[in-house]
Amino acid sequence: MRILFATTANIGHFGPMTPFARACAAAGHEVRVAAPASFASTVSRAGLPHAPLAEPAPGEHGPIFARLPGLPRLEADRVVVNEVFAGIDARAALPAMRALVEEFRPDLVVREFAEFASFAVATGAGVPHVEVAIGLAEASAVAFGMLDDATLDQLGCTGDGLLTAPLMTVVPQSMEAGPQSMEGGPPDRPVHRFSHPVPSATAPPPNVPGTGPLVYASFGTVAAALPPFAGAYRSLVDALAARRVRALVTVGEAGDTSLSTVDHVRVERFVPQADVMPHASAAIGHGGFGTTMTALAAGVPTVVAPLFSLDQFLNADAVTRSGAGVAVPSPAEVGEALDRVLADPSYATAARRLADEMAALPPVSESVEVLTRAAR
Repeated sequence: MRILFATTANIGHFGPMTPFARACAAAGHEVRVAAPASFASTVSRAGLPHAPLAEPAPGEHGPIFARLPGLPRLEADRVVVNEVFAGIDARAALPAMRALVEEFRPDLVVREFAEFASFAVATGAGVPHVEVAIGLAEASAVAFGMLDDATLDQLGCTGDGLLTAPLMTVVPQSMEAGPQSMEGGPPDRPVHRFSHPVPSATAPPPNVPGTGPLVYASFGTVAAALPPFAGAYRSLVDALAARRVRALVTVGEAGDTSLSTVDHVRVERFVPQADVMPHASAAIGHGGFGTTMTALAAGVPTVVAPLFSLDQFLNADAVTRSGAGVAVPSPAEVGEALDRVLADPSYATAARRLADEMAALPPVSESVEVLTRAAR
């Protein structure tokens, strides 16, 4: 079977797809990952073949993102969904995506909710498609509600099928919003849950001086590159420096590794989260899927300070509902929230309960049979 995975150039969107793509490849299926050309090295590092897509011209994103800080949060999300994900990104990728589907002739397209060129081409060509969740199931439903018909018209498609295609996710049922959410979509949408890879303690603990509990903190790979949120790391490091903890902070390629002036707060561009989480007593994040789910899979309680996208705020609400952590409205408030999480053992107990629930789900290898059925 030929399976085409499609993603935007965002590690937080591609990361949740990689276990499914690798499982399909390991089962002997022919896999390709359609992604912007600039994302080639990331796809290659994941051990998967890359099919390059065109991207918007340099500078096209700038004017859109410059408007966002002055908009109410939901309106900013609407702008990103329509003008970026289903807008300039999808329109730039569309010609290469059409050519790829015609040449590769996939039996199935597997996409994440922000990648719309594959949806437009798959529906036009009659190719079945499946979505991999990069957050709660309800995130797709919320994003769908923000889509304008005119946006989809420019891609030559309608929204039919966006919320009825099967959904693959590693989010446990107890984290979803509840019965009223219909698992994030209408009743006829199949939702298939699989276990998140459990971080292993085989890597040594990170070398951070001091005697306090280890805290891992990151606001992902994007925030440091966005001027409105660059100061979030300054607030984070200051809060950690004022506490008796050992902290490892990762800031991404655009971040400033010289932020810390104390030994017990170490700042790096990147450290594999799965290597750190088994040794951590708490985690701090922005509600990104990777940090949130890796922490919970390791049973680590979490402080969440969502910054800019709808899924971050939904994930923050889910962590709070589960009792496995605390959500705060800004990075300036993470310090006191961290004190609470470390002092009250109920947060760690709830995080371990979620980890047990996640570990009890079927392994991702079983998703191959689900995808095979979807292709039929």
